[in-house]
Amino acid sequence: MSTVDTAWLRMDSDSNLMMIVGVAMLDKPVGTDALKQALTARFLAFSRFRSRVVSDLAGSWWQEQQVDLDDHVVPARLASPKSRGGSNKAALQRMVGALSQQPLARDKPLWQMHLVDNCVGEDGRVRQALIVRIHHCIADGVALVGVFMSMFGSDIGVAPAQPSPHAVVAAEENPWAQILMPMTLTSVKAIDLSSTLFIKSMCLFSEMDKLGGKIAGLAQAAGQLAVDAVKLTTMGEDTPTRLKGQPNGKKHVAWSEPLPLAEVKAVGKAFGCSINDVLMASVAGALRAYLRAKGDAVGADCEVRVMVPVNLRKASRQQRLGNAFGLVPLVLPVGLEDPVARLLEVRRRMDDLKGGYTALVAMSVLGVLGAAPKPVQNDIQNYFARKATAVMSNVPGPQAPLYLAGSQLDQVMFWVPQSGDIGVGVSILSYNGGVQFGIVTDDALVTDPDNVIKRFAPEFEKLVMLALMGEW
Repeated sequence: MSTVDTAWLRMDSDSNLMMIVGVAMLDKPVGTDALKQALTARFLAFSRFRSRVVSDLAGSWWQEQQVDLDDHVVPARLASPKSRGGSNKAALQRMVGALSQQPLARDKPLWQMHLVDNCVGEDGRVRQALIVRIHHCIADGVALVGVFMSMFGSDIGVAPAQPSPHAVVAAEENPWAQILMPMTLTSVKAIDLSSTLFIKSMCLFSEMDKLGGKIAGLAQAAGQLAVDAVKLTTMGEDTPTRLKGQPNGKKHVAWSEPLPLAEVKAVGKAFGCSINDVLMASVAGALRAYLRAKGDAVGADCEVRVMVPVNLRKASRQQRLGNAFGLVPLVLPVGLEDPVARLLEVRRRMDDLKGGYTALVAMSVLGVLGAAPKPVQNDIQNYFARKATAVMSNVPGPQAPLYLAGSQLDQVMFWVPQSGDIGVGVSILSYNGGVQFGIVTDDALVTDPDNVIKRFAPEFEKLVMLALMGEW
């Protein structure tokens, strides 16, 4: 197991399990046998889904074993709504929250799926939900969304083909090679060595707040890399809010109905911003509205830092397993009241992050921490976690409808885990012309995630209205 994947394996705690959790809504029921056939053809083709994790003092590795899909596919059914025309979406969200805090069995491959019947939406439609839990050490969100989506076909009556042997081998190659190819092997080793020296220098200093100056001296010749390392290691804490604190491990989840992706693009074009800028600004506005609704004072200088995963793979390598991303800190200007001013400030801050090496530095941190003693990993991991309030991921999905055993994938949402004492996670996923927000919160901080999620769409609608009021 690579040291980056090992770092994620060891990051499990009582308050935060390192699982990626997803929910897929299917318009027609799919039988367990049909799901198992798809898993056999697609998931089990990759050895990581057939392997349990074995660890000793020297490290961790994958050990293949016979897989009993009855251990990994769990049928379930929700009770019908009590009132006619009602919904049991809240019950489904409670089930997802409960599974988010339930560890995966360590004596089996680290994934499981629950196939849940009789899910009645707020629109009265009865659908089936597929709840997916996969440990982060197997792969990151980008890779897992790609592998998961590959179980589905683009035609309603045609099953997707099995991956080729070459694709299976390539999917589990060295994550550094995935990022840096076609650089030479010597260059890859040089990056590994420089990142190792960089992180070892971090471990030598007990006063973490002085790391920036030490690293700058060590890596003066590294130019922008050193600058980004200093920024990452010397950032201050963001504004204390009710969203930040000590989590207790009990999770709550909620998700929105999809927004039209075409409208998001149009708003971005009107203001000269990217789709990401618009979505991030909507998140900032929703958090601001939630805090104010709770009676909290939200000053103009209120800022909430979110750690944003940045994919480091080349476009042709999106389905490679393992973890090949770095976390970059984005400070959301929650204190700005004007939605347009908030959007433009988000754009400015996003532009500042582009073109730097922060994500590469962050992945180097994880790579070496996975080889360091676990207490060292915990200390440095918690140091960075204290600087942020939430983890926020944004993954683009396919923009055409997908099918599994004659059933269309209607909606899909996922949540990445939060490490250390971070207790809030926000996820954005686009699929089939829509974009959907999801949130997971810890019971010690936020017990009503629906009260947050319902504010995303109104914040976006403010931008729509202001764009329509502008000059054309």
